[in-house]
Amino acid sequence: MLYYLFDYLEKQFAFPGASLFGYLSFRAALAVIASLLLSTIFGKRIINYLRKQQVGESIRDLGLEGQKEKAGTPTMGGVMIIVFTLIPVLFFAQLGNIYIQLLILTTIWMGLIGGLDDYIKIFKKDKKGLKGYFKVVGQVILGVFIGAILYFHPSVTVRQENKAVQEKSIALNSIQDRFLPPQKATITTIPLLKNNQFDYAFFLKSEAAKEWTWVLFIPIVVFIITAVSNGANLTDGIDGLAAGSSAIMVFALGIFAWVSGNMIFSDYLNIMFIPQVGEVTIFVASFLGALIGFLWYNTFPASIFMGDTGSLTIGALIAVIALMVRKELLIPILCGIFLVEALSVVLQVTYFKYSRRKWGVGRRIFLMSPLHHHYQKKGFHESKIVARFWIVGIVLAVISIVTLKIR
Repeated sequence: MLYYLFDYLEKQFAFPGASLFGYLSFRAALAVIASLLLSTIFGKRIINYLRKQQVGESIRDLGLEGQKEKAGTPTMGGVMIIVFTLIPVLFFAQLGNIYIQLLILTTIWMGLIGGLDDYIKIFKKDKKGLKGYFKVVGQVILGVFIGAILYFHPSVTVRQENKAVQEKSIALNSIQDRFLPPQKATITTIPLLKNNQFDYAFFLKSEAAKEWTWVLFIPIVVFIITAVSNGANLTDGIDGLAAGSSAIMVFALGIFAWVSGNMIFSDYLNIMFIPQVGEVTIFVASFLGALIGFLWYNTFPASIFMGDTGSLTIGALIAVIALMVRKELLIPILCGIFLVEALSVVLQVTYFKYSRRKWGVGRRIFLMSPLHHHYQKKGFHESKIVARFWIVGIVLAVISIVTLKIR
């Protein structure tokens, strides 16, 4: 809203300082500061309110050290992340931008699904919460909608390099001449390859069949959103792990959004230029500030848990942002923490069922899954586990960013 106000003041009255709101960097800085301040200042009040309403975590006895002390800690703290992400976005972002609209929709939709799950657990006293089937249906509905918009909406375009101009060494009047006009394309980026652009239409051999690329593209979007959202949900098991790991991933995605939406940086890095996607940086900045502000209260010993309200929303947002900046194939690297946590559960369950059928007794690969509980069982303090997971997350984020130049 403030963007439009100051844009009007600048154009109509040449209001001093109003032009600052035209700069992405200035608005991103305001967004991260605002969300961080809101989270840290009002976070304590929200925690006290949730405690007063007896919105406390019900802990299952898993035989883990320090587990009983966590009982009664306020949960549904994901509301903090959602609210303090959206408020700065509403003030500083261009709300007419299609990418911002999709991110706001994703936040609200997944927040409602996660909130319903937490509500059932807390107030209905059902530890299983919302049935997994309904969670997946909600994620699929979101994925279909996001995929359809990214495929069909006319504002979702890319501008590729004008190779003919480069090969002929034609003198350019402006940097815009280096790029072809905006076009609809289902292309993405393959990390570490020189010619790193890949079109999903590759799987459809004939030109006529390529009109049906959406039949392939939308299920891929659904899978990515569902996988990352559930991966984040599984990672949220010990104090600060999910929020801290997510903040690292979101920061890296913010860099991708910045360079992909900037014509000069796109030209310098020799990557595809995605018009309007730079505005995603505002959302990312606000999201990052909210995550760090939440982490202030979520580090060991946690004063609040994010619950499914937060974890499902965080995972879905990370997936959607990666899809917007055409970096979804980097997710296994960037979101490696989520991937390993999810794989540990899949491997544990699969091997347990297999061994029970073969030998009559279920066997385990890990002492407990997800993976962070395995290390707890081995006697590591959860603060050490979280710190080391963060270090791994930082390394993976750096590798992801480096792929911009190494290919």
